[in-house]
This record gives sequence, C-alpha cells and structure tokens, in this order.
Amino acid sequence: MADFKDSQKNPGSNSQKTSGPNAQKNPGSNSQKTPGPSSQKNPGSSETGEVKPEQPEPRRSLKTKFKASKFKKVITSPMGFLGFIIVLIIILLAIFAPLIAPYDPLEINIAHMLEGSSSRFIMGTDNLGRDIFSRIIYGSRIALMVAIPAIIFGVIVGMFLGIISGYSTERVDSFFIVLFDTMRSLPAIIFAITVLAIIGPSMYILPIIMGITRVPIYGRLIRASTLRVKENEYVTASRALGGSSLSIMFKHILPNVIAPLFIQAAMDIPVMITFEAGLSFLGLGVPPPTPSWGHILRTGYLNVRQAPHIVIYGGIALILATLGFTLLGETLRDVFDPKLQRRGNL
Repeated sequence: MADFKDSQKNPGSNSQKTSGPNAQKNPGSNSQKTPGPSSQKNPGSSETGEVKPEQPEPRRSLKTKFKASKFKKVITSPMGFLGFIIVLIIILLAIFAPLIAPYDPLEINIAHMLEGSSSRFIMGTDNLGRDIFSRIIYGSRIALMVAIPAIIFGVIVGMFLGIISGYSTERVDSFFIVLFDTMRSLPAIIFAITVLAIIGPSMYILPIIMGITRVPIYGRLIRASTLRVKENEYVTASRALGGSSLSIMFKHILPNVIAPLFIQAAMDIPVMITFEAGLSFLGLGVPPPTPSWGHILRTGYLNVRQAPHIVIYGGIALILATLGFTLLGETLRDVFDPKLQRRGNL
C-alpha cells in the first residue's frame, strides 16, 4: 500500500526509464538552451571574448569618393555636360583624324577649288581645292598640340617662380612681383608678334612663346596661395624640425596650392586655342601648309566673296572649341573652388 501511494504522488517518476546519455530530453527542461542576445556571438568579438574595434575606412577611399562626387557634379551639370561632350568630340577628332578625314588635308585639287558643299566635299574646298572638312579635323589636332604644351610650360614655370616668391624673403618676393608686373604690362599678342617676327614662325617655338605669356598669371596665383599656406602649423612644425626649404615648398606647400592652378589652366585652354588661331591668321603661327584653323580663316577671308563657306565652317569649328573648353572650365571652377562654394552657402 505504501508503494502504491508513493506511485500516486509521483506519477511518471518511474514510468520512463533512461536508456543512457542519448536519452530524449524534456522540451521544457532547463537543459535546453534558448536563443537570445547572450547566446549570439558578436561579429566584432574574438573567441576570448575581447571586442575588436572597428577598422576605420581607409583615407584613400574617402578621397576617391570625394573626387568621384565632385566629377559627378561636373557631369550632371547641364553646362558641364555640354562642355564635356564638345571637348570629348574634339579630342576624339584629334586622335583619330587619319581615320575620320575623308581626304588628305594637304592634297591639292585645282579642278575643284572654291567649290561649295556637296556630296563629295561636305564643307566644300578652298582656293587650292583642298577639302575643308578634312582640314578642320586635322586642325583640331594642331590646336591641341599647340595649346596644351603652352599651358603645361606656363604652369611649370609659373608654379616654380610663384612658390619661390611666396616662400622666400621679402626682397626676393619684391623682385618676382616686379618681374610678374613687367611681363603682364606688355600685351601678349604684341609680345608674340614681336618675337615671332624676329625668329620666324615655328611649330616648336610657338608653344613656348604662348606659354611665357601665361607665366605671370600662374606665378601670381601660386604666390598668393603660398603666402596663405606657409603660415599653417604643419609648415611651422616642419621648419622647426629642420626641414629644408625645398622639402617644405614641394612636399608640404605645393600639394595644398596646386588645385586652383589646375582650374585656371583648364580655363586658359580656349584662350590658347584662339591665340594660336589669331597668330596663324596673321601668318606668324603654325607655318603653312599645316592645316590650322587660323589658316582656314585666313583663306576664307581672302576669298570671302567667292567662297563664304570657308569662313563660316572655320569660324564654327573655332567657336565650338572655345565654347566647349570654356563651359567645362567654368563648371570645374564652380565645383572645385571652395571660395565660390562658401559664397553660394551664404
């Protein structure tokens, strides 16, 4: 009877026998672990329980994203996009001129001189029967081959003189200021005409002469930026640690003053293209019979009554090139110039 009563008090205590360690566990028992926040592993923790700090994003990727966002603003701007398309077309024409031009730009065909637009000659011919369309395509190559080296020469010389002027003593700075003002006092076109009249037109001398006219502008720009940057703490610290003047100028100052110079150089490309066309129009630029836009305009001017199409097509090519580079340069300045950004936020 006692055994019977004990079995009534504890039902199921002896009813199920365990067969070993693999016996079925009670679903409601405490032996089963319930999932929760404490049971999940922290992705940033190690097996020892230490939490590893998150690694910061590399600085290079941040700079890349910043530059990508800036160029995206340039492309998404209507004026910037239009300028980019025009500049891209001009560059492609200059690179693939032999594949795009239907005729040799120097080929003379007396039987078809001063002809208008036709199915054979899209833009007509000049006074020697040369295809105007082919000469305009090759003229884009000449324009870039003269303008870009002229800008590069002016940037290098102006940057070097400007940073020396801004970082050196007051006496040296005064000398360069007088030099820059003297160079700017002489009109660029008068200076170029004088020099080219003495030495004669040359494809290799022309970019140097044109670049010299931009040196005082770039030198003044770099000098003003250098005067501001050289007062920063990191420049003072580098000087206190014994850094040489060349090291400070070209490692610490130059990277922080060169951005406005590139923007100014991009805006000066259409100026150089027009400059070269004007000198070639006067017979002092690229020597003939090189297919320059200035030569095309000069030929059209001399035959404007018989063949006005030469001036029209040559002028359109020069206007489009100037417009494209100007729009792109203006958009680059608006996006990358911090002074303009501050004015827009006010």
